[in-house]
Amino acid sequence: MGVVVSLDEGRSDPEASLSDLVALVAGGMDRVNAMILSRTGSDVAMIPEVANHLIASGGKRLRPILTLATADLCAYSGGEGAVKLAASVEFMHTATLLHDDVVDESDMRRGRVAARINWGNQASVLVGDFLLGQAFRMMVEVGSLRALDILSAAATVIAEGEVMQLTAAKNTETSEDEYLAVIRAKTAELFAAACEVGPVLAERPRAEQAACRSYGMNLGIAFQLIDDVLDYGGTSASLGKNVGDDFREGKITLPIVLSFRRGSDEERAFWRRTLEQGDVREGDLETARAILKRHRALEDTVERARHYGAMARDALALFPNGRMKSALLQVVDFCIARAH
Repeated sequence: MGVVVSLDEGRSDPEASLSDLVALVAGGMDRVNAMILSRTGSDVAMIPEVANHLIASGGKRLRPILTLATADLCAYSGGEGAVKLAASVEFMHTATLLHDDVVDESDMRRGRVAARINWGNQASVLVGDFLLGQAFRMMVEVGSLRALDILSAAATVIAEGEVMQLTAAKNTETSEDEYLAVIRAKTAELFAAACEVGPVLAERPRAEQAACRSYGMNLGIAFQLIDDVLDYGGTSASLGKNVGDDFREGKITLPIVLSFRRGSDEERAFWRRTLEQGDVREGDLETARAILKRHRALEDTVERARHYGAMARDALALFPNGRMKSALLQVVDFCIARAH
């Protein structure tokens, strides 16, 4: 049984909302991609094998794109600094994916077999550590202490978010506020940092730095909330992993928080059996989808995402209108329209 979440009429191709931004930063991203390839080199053969398995798997590289875009928005003209920080952001993201797949025991990532399946958990964790080390080397090369502070603080917050998620795992009584705290740390913090370092490099006023950070933070929350929806109502192609993985792994996401709160005693017993006890039986995913639909949990999660998307748009009001600002506003549409 599928779940269709209706969004704006006529928006059937979310990729179209991203195309303008991709075109505007294409030259910079070519340099970022070249730097990523050069920095994954190692005399230890397994390191580039594992790293490139994930890096070359077709991710949209949204976070480094945002670093280049916000630097351009703030008229940065300092050469390779933004390119190195964008590559650092992508390495940080890739490292967290390698670590996440080990923690979550995931079998699939971005439509391909997860690295841990091919090379094992130990190699995945250690190559993730290698990528983090390379990310910090590039940050140091840029020479901006403030940018280094932002990205190193983000690495700490992301790790805290991972631990917070572990403590919330399988806890069906997790509150909405507790869940939002997890995704702010685990997902949105890197979006925020990626968007903040551009205006920092451009030495823009603190108000502009804060505006770009706010844009990234709220965009990141919206992005994760739509991922939560896609796990129950999307496709493997749109999600980059198996649909229902969150359910099978016992993850408590916002649709679950909402439906547990609104449900009957019988429904709560179902969530406790499947998510807390891990007793998932044939047909349980379809039952879960039916419960979510009954309580409008997916639709309301999309509405929450729209709310954060609106705050992301408002954050950019400080900047004059132009092609880059317009393209960044369209990214909000892209993030939310993925659920269509």
